[in-house]
Amino acid sequence: MKRFLGILLIIFVLCAVGTALAVSDPKDKPGSKDHPLFTRMPGFYISLFEETPFARYDFLVENNKKTTVEGHYYRIDYTAKDKNNAPAGYQIAQNHVNAVKAIGGQVLHDNRWADNADVTLKVAKNGMETWVNIRVEKGHYSLRIIEKQAMEQDVTANAESMAQSIKATGRAAIYGIYFDSGKSVVKPESEPALTEIAKLLKADPKLKLYVVGHTDNVGTFEYNLKLSKERADAVVKALVEKHGIAAARLQPFGAGPAAPVESNQTEEGRAKNRRVELVAQ
Repeated sequence: MKRFLGILLIIFVLCAVGTALAVSDPKDKPGSKDHPLFTRMPGFYISLFEETPFARYDFLVENNKKTTVEGHYYRIDYTAKDKNNAPAGYQIAQNHVNAVKAIGGQVLHDNRWADNADVTLKVAKNGMETWVNIRVEKGHYSLRIIEKQAMEQDVTANAESMAQSIKATGRAAIYGIYFDSGKSVVKPESEPALTEIAKLLKADPKLKLYVVGHTDNVGTFEYNLKLSKERADAVVKALVEKHGIAAARLQPFGAGPAAPVESNQTEEGRAKNRRVELVAQ
């Protein structure tokens, strides 16, 4: 009896392992994986896989307008092992649409032609939005996925460190001031950093600052130059109106993408380049 039970246990374990392995394929790119939201289409393997903790992506929505979403980014490309017998592009797109609708998601953009498709989907679940772009052509489909979230702020601005940086280098980079992508309205979560800037200025009544807005290089130079100036203006306005700092002590300036501190070739670098700097006058 014990031997029989042992054999059953071995069979059960082998079946469980077989089920787990069924979701992958020997041809999958090393280190790749399916996104938890979707199972892959049968007969496909992962030919390209990218994942980064924080990035932005432009999704097409209604009337071919674009919406920029930031958060945890995935790109997963699937290629058919037998392209001649691969399912039609319409079928691949519809499978993903059905999967998202089944869990309460919505279709924001749906463009299909011949055997191709370009579809945008969104799911709001467990306090997080997941945005999906699926591009389909014969024998191949690609998912771009953003799990929308705010970037974790690793650098905390405080008045003492700002003062030390300005004394040593003439400037201090501030990474705790937040704006929505492409916007110049200071977000409420920026208040701790603004409070510390106000403390800095109140501790040294003679200190005057240039408040300099910086952007990454996504978009045209002219657009980013204008955006950076508008963001600097917004920071000055918040310090004057909410924290009682004299306007004569602050001068806003927009540098756009002209003074990066990291390479704009990576999202981590672009995040470092999107900043506000305080420069001693």
